[in-house]
Amino acid sequence: MAIALATGTAMLSGVVAEPAQAQREKKDRKKENKPEYSKEFIEMFQPMQEVVNAEGGDIASISPQFGNLIALSVSPDEKIVAGGLIYNAGAKTGDRAAQLEGMKLMLSSGKVEGENVGRYNFISYQLANALGQHSDSRTYLQRAIDGGFTADNVSKPIMQIAMAESFITEERFAEGLDYLSRAISEAKAEGQQIDEAWYRRGLSVGYNNEVVPQVYDFAAGWVKDYPSPTNWRDAINIARNLNEFDSSAMLDLLRLSRRVDGLQNKQEFIAYVEAADPRRLPKEVKRVIEFGYTSGRVSRDDIYLSDSLKTADSRIAADQAELPALERDANAAGAGLRTVVAAGDAFLSYDQHAKAETFYTKALGIPGVDTNMVLTRLGIAQAEQGKFDEARANFAKVTGPRVPIAKLWTAYVDQRDNAAPAAPAEPAAATAVDSPA
Repeated sequence: MAIALATGTAMLSGVVAEPAQAQREKKDRKKENKPEYSKEFIEMFQPMQEVVNAEGGDIASISPQFGNLIALSVSPDEKIVAGGLIYNAGAKTGDRAAQLEGMKLMLSSGKVEGENVGRYNFISYQLANALGQHSDSRTYLQRAIDGGFTADNVSKPIMQIAMAESFITEERFAEGLDYLSRAISEAKAEGQQIDEAWYRRGLSVGYNNEVVPQVYDFAAGWVKDYPSPTNWRDAINIARNLNEFDSSAMLDLLRLSRRVDGLQNKQEFIAYVEAADPRRLPKEVKRVIEFGYTSGRVSRDDIYLSDSLKTADSRIAADQAELPALERDANAAGAGLRTVVAAGDAFLSYDQHAKAETFYTKALGIPGVDTNMVLTRLGIAQAEQGKFDEARANFAKVTGPRVPIAKLWTAYVDQRDNAAPAAPAEPAAATAVDSPA
């Protein structure tokens, strides 16, 4: 997303004063604040200026003298006119290095008019970038951004993207994504709508180069601002492909996938059933498989799913009958961790979210608890009750391998909390990120 070099052979006007005129008026300099040029500077500058200004002037004959002219440029006035001459000479010959030297000299003079400072820094960025001087180019570009420079087809967002791309060009992926992330945050704070291309670029760079955890921030921001089943499915599959989740974590990720209509193919339904286990969470397994059947996304002929549904059906009655005793035991003052967590898991699977919240909260106070798992499921139970602030707070506490799962659940909570209308679903065939086989 580089910005096209716009300098070309453009000449700068209004920056090259007439040193001879200033020299003749030397006596009145202090009184009238005239430019200051040394005799030695004028003697070198004037012949070079004549060549540059002449139609078809032999600029190649004077370019070796640019270094000497720069050395003689001591006063701010000398620097700005010498810089303008060198820049214009480079513009005529297409010598970007000379153009950049001229710009550097002018900017160092402190004499560039305020309205031109941003423009000159932007031109310097373009030249340095074209010359492969990426560190210097970023310095100039940031100064242009900070100075509020804009032009036709050159907006602040475009410059921020260019800054991120500069880091990416040097394979400094984390720095590029950090800059892009800050630009997104800044734009959001200003009430701006974020272009989806920003998120997609961050995801592409982060996913292809496995830049974690930044890639998950882009995924979460993307589905929050551009929610659709296809985007959600891609974001979830990015998390799956970049991690080897255990069955417990996989279950919580696929629970999210079910809620955002991200379960699309047989393998995803099978992964859900395997993680939930029809013997342990029969009601949830039955619900998922039957959704797969009624939606036409899985065939009733699949042996694994049909056998799992039979197992779940055979377990549901007994499982439900055990719930009152499990609830009583888990509520007991001396209830063990395993019992309390099992109660939370059972009631979560039956969509009894208030009871699940109670037991997960209790489990957090028991030694030996898998804090990150329980925090994740506590957040899920709270989200399903509309307790969005509490859910966000608990997802934010999650650490370790479950971080990407918590970030995506947070995006889901934000989406529901903001009541953002979902974008129309795209055809499943357009999915860009495949789920693991």
